[in-house]
Amino acid sequence: MAREPAGNTRAEGVYRDLRADILGGRMTPGQRLKFPELSERYSTSVGAAREALTRLTAEGLVKTKPHLGYTVTPLSHEDLADLTKARVEIESLVLRLSVFEGDVQWEARAVAAHHLLERTPLADPDAPDRPSDAWSEAHAAFHLALLDGCSNRRLLTTARTLREEAELYLRWSVTFGDEPDRDLPGEHKALLDAALSRNGELAAELLRDHIAHTAQLLISCAEDEPNQV
Repeated sequence: MAREPAGNTRAEGVYRDLRADILGGRMTPGQRLKFPELSERYSTSVGAAREALTRLTAEGLVKTKPHLGYTVTPLSHEDLADLTKARVEIESLVLRLSVFEGDVQWEARAVAAHHLLERTPLADPDAPDRPSDAWSEAHAAFHLALLDGCSNRRLLTTARTLREEAELYLRWSVTFGDEPDRDLPGEHKALLDAALSRNGELAAELLRDHIAHTAQLLISCAEDEPNQV
């Protein structure tokens, strides 16, 4: 087996670490990402940092603007509203196709992902007001597992990219999962049950409600912060 070039390995490591820092809140929305600082922080070259930033830009976690360079994607009500509209349409379509096209292996992956999510604590012990990194990763993995039965790779890639962008909002929410009248685990279980019963229309409807409810919560909890949720 050919060994991966050292440069590729280094860039992959920078990508993983920077991505984790963005989603973990150690890099704040709107923060400029300067090459000298990144090179020092991650002990890497400008080339490896640039490659990592290019990948994160494609995922929507980083933005680039003329004369400003790279920044962590800023959060705003307008952007969240647009993102939610796109997710509601694209993800519900992809889930419907996934339910119709997914095989037994897809079912097994969805069940396993739900099992992990169900047993992962939501709250972060070090920041109880926000979802833990482990829960956020399990949550994203569960939703992606549900979508993964779709055979249309273009639609699936688009849905995944939109979910990645939405993760920034979830990670920065101070109330997500803290609604006394909301049964978040129940919503996830209902999604899984609809998918496994091959009821694509119900699964899509449940997902649309799930996405819209969460987005409305994030908007309402940040009424006084128009540039950041």
